Amino acid sequence: MYTKSDLKQFKRRGIKPEQIENQLENFKQGFDFVQIRDAATINNGIYGLNDEQADEFIRIFEERMNSLKIVKMVPASGSASRMFKTLNTFFNTYTGSDEDYLKFRQDKEPGSIFSFFEKLKEFPFYPHLKEALYKDRLDLDKLLWKNQLIEILEYILTPKGLNYNATPKGLIDFHIYRDHIRTAVEEHLVEAALYANDGKEAHIHFTVSEEHIGKFKALMKSVLKNYQKEFNLKYDITYSVQSPATDTVSLDTEGNLVRDNEGNIVFRPGGHGALIHNLNDLKEDLIFIKNIDNVAPDRSKADTVKYKKILAGVLLKTQNQIFNYMKILSKKNSITDENLNEIEQYIYDHLGYKPKEGLVHTDRKERVAYLKQLLDRPLRVCGMVKNEGEPGGGPFWVEDHEHATRLMIVESAQVNLKDRNQKKIFTQSTHFNPVDIVCSTYNYKGKKYDLAKYIDNTQGFITSKSLGGKDIKVQELPGLWNGAMANWNTIFVEVPLSTFTPVKTVFDLLRFEHRNVFKVE
Repeated sequence: MYTKSDLKQFKRRGIKPEQIENQLENFKQGFDFVQIRDAATINNGIYGLNDEQADEFIRIFEERMNSLKIVKMVPASGSASRMFKTLNTFFNTYTGSDEDYLKFRQDKEPGSIFSFFEKLKEFPFYPHLKEALYKDRLDLDKLLWKNQLIEILEYILTPKGLNYNATPKGLIDFHIYRDHIRTAVEEHLVEAALYANDGKEAHIHFTVSEEHIGKFKALMKSVLKNYQKEFNLKYDITYSVQSPATDTVSLDTEGNLVRDNEGNIVFRPGGHGALIHNLNDLKEDLIFIKNIDNVAPDRSKADTVKYKKILAGVLLKTQNQIFNYMKILSKKNSITDENLNEIEQYIYDHLGYKPKEGLVHTDRKERVAYLKQLLDRPLRVCGMVKNEGEPGGGPFWVEDHEHATRLMIVESAQVNLKDRNQKKIFTQSTHFNPVDIVCSTYNYKGKKYDLAKYIDNTQGFITSKSLGGKDIKVQELPGLWNGAMANWNTIFVEVPLSTFTPVKTVFDLLRFEHRNVFKVE
């Protein structure tokens, strides 16, 4: 089935032929939908904290943060091209004809090209755009007055100017301050100085595309000294790329492996679920995970910092209790029924787990082993915001393969919405996943978990894409915070919407939470 060239290709990528066979079987059989049993809501899987509880968790974290190894992991491989989809469509289709110009003038809705140019001076990249044009002896104001729209977009999107189509989202200008402009990456540097440090050093790990590592390093070289001086600490910046061994194959409409013009199998990145292996390589005690585009300017950071500390405090308190219980369970001769009852109730009340209906353990050794395997897992605490229509996953109680029920983050694509009951449960969700996670990957003996063992490989995705104008089927691995963490111990905590400020399109930079409060001339 595979040629010698195919086998060499597999070897270069670190892929075994069996992996390809598994992927082909997934295409053939498909992935089962998850079975959601209930939406996680306040007091039913999501903690809503009062001020006193919040203060306690902040205190727990602040008392221990200087003695912990902490890292902030930021998935940052995403291209900014999606941010500029509307601009690219206009750039590629606008002819300058009277008809096109009339259409441009008539559509003045928010998010239109007209509104983009009308508010161009309010975007944080405006000063750098002016500079790029000025270098070529072009005046932005004159271009706007003459409606030379394509020329302006060319200097935003292409190598002629800012080249944002080929720039990672993390390196796009996000916020403008009185005397400087910050990219998304720089906002993460500031955040890390405020909560992800040991008092002397802040550690940040960016997962990036291999072709962009140089750009990230160049930015760091130019800005790190300033931030180290401002916050009186050092930064330890590390990078990793998605392993080619996690890439997946695609099928054409006839069910054959997609190959390029030279006959090589076409591989595609397996989605953010592949990053579980990057996470697995991190050695720190406490790991914060946050998406590259979910940042706010300084005036809006207070809630973000507060709730990061709260989530970390919840994790540390929970972890301490789990470790104590594991030590009790390890002393076989001194375990009492009272111990077992207390531990079992703690798991059911605090660790996002409900047992299979009717489960009873009559044998003590069997019960101890059962409780150990429930406690002895990686731990994550996830912030959840009230759902106000944002697309994406949410918190649910999901039936696992052993008919127990666990808290999981579920995407709509994982649910059979044609099933009335499943759709009803899905629509009852009150909260949304903003990717606001704190996790620990060590057990009570200080040994690191192998995170690959806690992936639910049945939670992958098969979707349709286009390649060279032809339809293909592609496969994604279980998502990083979905199936890749499905068998972790999970705690959901409500966090305010003010901590969730993503930038999905260029127009999001004009939302209040990102708005430029300084006038740019």
